[in-house]
Amino acid sequence: MSFFGFGQSVEVEILLSDAESRKRAEHKTEDGKKEKYFLFYDGETVSGKVSLALKNPNKRLEHQGIKIEFIGQIELYYDRGNHHEFVSLVKDLARPGEITQSQAFDFEFTHVEKPYESYTGQNVKLRYFLRATISRRLNDVVKEIDIVVHTLSTYPELNSSIKMEVGIEDCLHIEFEYNKSKYHLKDVIVGKIYFLLVRIKIKHMEIDIIKRETTGTGPNVYHENDTIAKYEIMDGAPVRGESIPIRLFLAGYELTPTMRDINKKFSVRYYLNLVLIDEEERRYFKQQEVVLWRKGDIVRKSMSHQAAIASQRFEGTASLGEVRTPGQLSDNNSRQ
Repeated sequence: MSFFGFGQSVEVEILLSDAESRKRAEHKTEDGKKEKYFLFYDGETVSGKVSLALKNPNKRLEHQGIKIEFIGQIELYYDRGNHHEFVSLVKDLARPGEITQSQAFDFEFTHVEKPYESYTGQNVKLRYFLRATISRRLNDVVKEIDIVVHTLSTYPELNSSIKMEVGIEDCLHIEFEYNKSKYHLKDVIVGKIYFLLVRIKIKHMEIDIIKRETTGTGPNVYHENDTIAKYEIMDGAPVRGESIPIRLFLAGYELTPTMRDINKKFSVRYYLNLVLIDEEERRYFKQQEVVLWRKGDIVRKSMSHQAAIASQRFEGTASLGEVRTPGQLSDNNSRQ
């Protein structure tokens, strides 16, 4: 609530109609803390009531109208003055007049489209919230509550494995394979690495999960890379013909679904980064993009439209991450 100069004469509260039964989900705030919010999905109705409680029952509260809004917006941290709204619904609860006693107003936003997942990143925030406003001549009384939205997807129809041969000419030649190119957030990455030629002394090998957040367009594009996980594959020197298995459980890490060109404002992509370190501490690596998606625990009929949209987003196959570094491994064969 915001009140300037005159003290607060009314308390505003937004109560959801199914607050007792609705599931809550943890979500990271801007300061990195985790808080629990009511969880919604695309197509679900948002309903409840706005409760007004006068602090002094003997005083009247004049107003220019009371309304509630459901808003989905994107905020770029380098452009905080501009909020980009992609969902904006409003319900008028009361015409201009006076409030003489505490009262409540019911509201309902039916089958609300919530096309994107809630997200708080390094440079951008996508949030959904309800905002109740009592309009007044000098200063409005405002109350907001945030909700969290998860986007559910169906199993992708095409989910081919990733298989590549990479190396350094006459020094190192390895083949690596991941069982899929698209993983749900609780999935397991299964793969193997096969050493075809080893003429440099490798002492350590790991796989990193890297999240790349891209914001802005054109010349004003910002990239933020965040290493979500480091998984040690090998400690010691491999020999020719050796095969090393990979089994990486995703459930233990803070991951979101892959987000591509969300409202033309930002993207979030994930990469598996294979890193080899030799005895002289030189690093060799190869990045491969994978698609992450959220699997629903319960199949909902209302999700069908959202699932269709989500499956279309998965049509693109996993592309190679481009990293222009002297230690980058070159492709010997293209991905199958």
